[in-house]
Amino acid sequence: MLYWLTLLSDGGDFFNLFRYITFRAGGAFLTALVFGFLFGKPLIAVLRKRQGKGQPIRDDGPEGHFVKAGTPTMGGLLIVGALLTSTLLWARLDNPFVWLVLFVTISFAAIGFADDYAKVSKQNTSGVSGKVRLLLGFLISGIAGFWAAQYHPDALQYQLALPIFKDTLINMGYFFVPFAIIVIVGAANAVNLTDGLDGLAIMPVMIAAGTLGVIAYAVGRVDFTEYLDVHYVPGTGEILIFTAGIFGGGLGFLWYNAPPAAVFMGDTGSLALGGALGAIAVATKHELVLAVVGGLFVVEALSVIIQVLYFKRTGKRVFLMAPIHHHYEKKGWAEPQIVIRFWIISLILAMIGLATLKVR
Repeated sequence: MLYWLTLLSDGGDFFNLFRYITFRAGGAFLTALVFGFLFGKPLIAVLRKRQGKGQPIRDDGPEGHFVKAGTPTMGGLLIVGALLTSTLLWARLDNPFVWLVLFVTISFAAIGFADDYAKVSKQNTSGVSGKVRLLLGFLISGIAGFWAAQYHPDALQYQLALPIFKDTLINMGYFFVPFAIIVIVGAANAVNLTDGLDGLAIMPVMIAAGTLGVIAYAVGRVDFTEYLDVHYVPGTGEILIFTAGIFGGGLGFLWYNAPPAAVFMGDTGSLALGGALGAIAVATKHELVLAVVGGLFVVEALSVIIQVLYFKRTGKRVFLMAPIHHHYEKKGWAEPQIVIRFWIISLILAMIGLATLKVR
């Protein structure tokens, strides 16, 4: 919205700053951060009053989690609210990729909100049927995949770009849309599975979002893409503003989610943020790089898949408990120890993902 202040500029005054994506990204970050600090406590107070007993705790979960009973959930509303406000304020609203990532984020937030509401109102961990959530996720992601393909350059439409191998494309045809569905739904559910300890999910999300934001900015500038030998996707630079909003809103939320958490993000936040990461990867043609940058989420999801499949086949468990962060809890690691070590792993993976921009 504020971008249109450039119409008042003669090219050499303050209003000219609003032409620059980096300036507006800084504004989006600060806006989301201030939003989080301003509305965090009031939102938590409302959630605590409305929810009473808070998020239900799994009976078969780690023993240390029972002390968290009564902690309100749906804190993802704070992140999504900060993200939506900052993006609408600072991004160019004539950019289709901005609306694409907002559509996915808000839609998955709505699914998560319905699930959280069902859990809180019924006071059990069942929530909305998994089949219903998946069906809705497939529908939203399918729309997003087709949407993204329509705004990709002709040479990149329905193509899969391979990291490291420059100019290498795999023509997926209309199989690109199912692939996009897997990426977006997979990312949403992987982040959802990771959100099991205080502060565990939000920092890796922020790290991944920051990394994807840099990638989006780079592939949206023709001079950068020529230097880096990556595919040019016009318009994706504006996604940096969206990711800056995730970073600012995430920090604001982390202030209240740091151990011991005053609020959980719930499925409202985890599904929304995971879906957002998947949508950014599809928009920027960096779907495979997301698997590196978000490698922690991949490992968390795989630990659940492996545990379920192995148990069904043998009746035994590979991990003491899945997702894998609970395995380390069962091994005696302290919660802050797990969280900080997982943050470190996320940062390392993000650096590796960024390196793929230059290693060609």
